[in-house]
Amino acid sequence: MTKNWTPSSWQAYPAVQQPEWPDENDLQHALKQIASFPPLVFAGEARSLQAALAKVATGNAFLLQAGDCAESFEEFTAVNIREKLRVILQMAVMLTYSLGVPVVKVGRIAGQFAKPRSNNTETIGTQELPVFRGHMVNDPSPLVASRTPDPARLVQAYHQAASTLNLLRAFTKGGFADLNRVHAWNQEFVASSAEGQRYEQVATEVERALAFMRACGIDTETNSALHQVDVFTSHEALILGYEEALTRQDSLTGQWYDCSAHMLWIGERTRQLDGAHVEFLRGVGNPIGCKIGKTTTTDYVIELCEKLNPARIPGRLTLISRMGANDVESALRPLIRAVRDAGHPVVWACDPMHGNTFTAPNGRKTRDFKDIVSEITGFVKAHRAEGTWPGGIHVELTGENVTECLGGSEKLGNDDLDTRYETVCDPRLNARQSLDLAFQISELIRH
Repeated sequence: MTKNWTPSSWQAYPAVQQPEWPDENDLQHALKQIASFPPLVFAGEARSLQAALAKVATGNAFLLQAGDCAESFEEFTAVNIREKLRVILQMAVMLTYSLGVPVVKVGRIAGQFAKPRSNNTETIGTQELPVFRGHMVNDPSPLVASRTPDPARLVQAYHQAASTLNLLRAFTKGGFADLNRVHAWNQEFVASSAEGQRYEQVATEVERALAFMRACGIDTETNSALHQVDVFTSHEALILGYEEALTRQDSLTGQWYDCSAHMLWIGERTRQLDGAHVEFLRGVGNPIGCKIGKTTTTDYVIELCEKLNPARIPGRLTLISRMGANDVESALRPLIRAVRDAGHPVVWACDPMHGNTFTAPNGRKTRDFKDIVSEITGFVKAHRAEGTWPGGIHVELTGENVTECLGGSEKLGNDDLDTRYETVCDPRLNARQSLDLAFQISELIRH
């Protein structure tokens, strides 16, 4: 995997989607600071995630990868992190209970600060400005000074990721994730909804199961699996200087790990086989993902698997399809077949968000809940037809009661989008829509 590879070898390859930093000395100073900081995650944790994903690859677990489209420096609060985690835990309980397999929980969190963009500039009013690339690069305010990439933001991103991880670890190990609190996870505005009532029914059945275990003499109080959960972190490995600065050599194995997150992925715009992003991620020991769209060919996907996982290690590589509701079934089947026949043990996950984005009449970028469900339906059908496991989903959501995606049981329409449209980039599912989606997925895969 690491033949002819070093953490800096990507620099000899074309690197797309990188900011135009105004001062190279400032950039190098920021990167040296980050390189001197402690790792955000540890190699052993990344190996644990890879072992869990290996079970997904063999059809014995399910991947739930979820979180913000792009994390914000401005909306960074303990409440926001807690509510996002709460929704992920609710979805995981629903999926675990319905599918009867463990759910591997991976957040788009503690590092998802940068976004790829279609153009380098945008016009606001009469001004042509550098495009907003996420808070670790620049600020969304429509001013030249705000939009100028600032390397100090890379350091700020590290510190915010560290704070977020501290809180996540406290919540997941300190009692918040205890299954005995399964009822307490139901937020007020979800509890009053149809999805919330369905969730309450499942929560009651989980409590009955725990009571049954206790009645049978099983000590549920000391079983850590019932009181703690593992929630791993992930983000798109976009700004390669930042990722290199956090790449460390594991003292136990000698392998290099990108210690900015447990899992990293390559986006649709940066997955060139001869590009810097593929070169960088082929050498790190973390589990990695790659987004693939409807134009992806079988030859390409096989070569990608060979580059990123030549040793065919189960759980090492997740292929995340983002194809659109109308195309997923027909476009995905030949890729599934080719990867299976070549003997690559990948995890297949569905991103039903990015292929279904459109602009509403009021100019807001949005997605329709029915299209999201439709793409997951096509994803499941494609795997059923090929005899493979629809391993997981990759969704953008928030614990806040936002109005960014249309539809769902609340039947949000175009006129509702302006009520609470708060995303810094792409539209996210709100808590009710997220829970509704978990029910829908459960029914799709179980039947």
